[in-house]
Amino acid sequence: MPPGRQAGRRRRPPAGRWLVLGAVGAGLFAAGLYLGRLDSGPAPADEPAAPLAPESQRPASRRPAATADGPPAAVPTEPERALRTTPPPVEGPPPPGAGAAVALVIDDLGRSLADLDRLDRLGIAMTYAVLPYETLTAEVAAELRRRGVETILHLPMEPANGADPGPGALTREMAPAELALATRRALGAVPGAVGVNNHMGSRLSADPASMTAILGVIGERSLYFLDSRTSAESVAYAAARELDIPAAERQVFLDPDPRPAAVRYQFRRLLDEARERGAAIAIGHPHPATLAVLEEEVPLALEAGYRFVPVSYLLDRSAVAAR
Repeated sequence: MPPGRQAGRRRRPPAGRWLVLGAVGAGLFAAGLYLGRLDSGPAPADEPAAPLAPESQRPASRRPAATADGPPAAVPTEPERALRTTPPPVEGPPPPGAGAAVALVIDDLGRSLADLDRLDRLGIAMTYAVLPYETLTAEVAAELRRRGVETILHLPMEPANGADPGPGALTREMAPAELALATRRALGAVPGAVGVNNHMGSRLSADPASMTAILGVIGERSLYFLDSRTSAESVAYAAARELDIPAAERQVFLDPDPRPAAVRYQFRRLLDEARERGAAIAIGHPHPATLAVLEEEVPLALEAGYRFVPVSYLLDRSAVAAR
């Protein structure tokens, strides 16, 4: 073949090169699809969450409670973790209460006098739980006595989650005599207390021997005990009744989730419990959101016919049958 003609011919690329180019093109196309999916972002976050399952209808004294050690400060902690999901919206007035009794307990007092003024403006009876060794414990206890409202000792006890219950906490490592002495000292720090409830205590309240030592002091002072139910394994209520000490258990925590919508949902759960049982007890804390929700919801509950009473009105005082 003449050299000139050979030079003018277009050479065809080998078949293997087409295969390589095809594979590269397919890879780029797939990568584009993948990147497009990444750019689309996550699913919308405003889809409503599934509603929380209603609490069982078992009697209050035997109802298991999720771990709910109260916060040592105004930072929310872990009680009823399921409530961290977005609760259903609460709309409209509460259903008629028909005279159902509601007891509100406000824990963790002893750090602020201003909290007392805001609670007092609610205009209802409630129970004030004061920590024994906080910065303003003495002033808060004195002011509550001056106002003549129901005050109880919020006794720090050892939790199971390793959190710090604060100064003067009672632990399972303490001997019965030490537990009794620590309880007496804490009561001395909150003069005028007519009862006791536990601050944290999910570990200690599950130990019968420890609770018997503590309750012995409460019984000798003719006080009552409110089991905060920070653990489903708590034996505190049962131990108190075995000792013929007037006692009660909480049914609802108002603010394990401090968001206003969650607190409002919990408050309506409290009203539902009170309407179904005839009475119910709730524990909350002086968080700004909790106080704001109470300022809105309490007047509506009063209009609907609910009665707000101190915990002492709802105690189990029935005599324990002799064995």
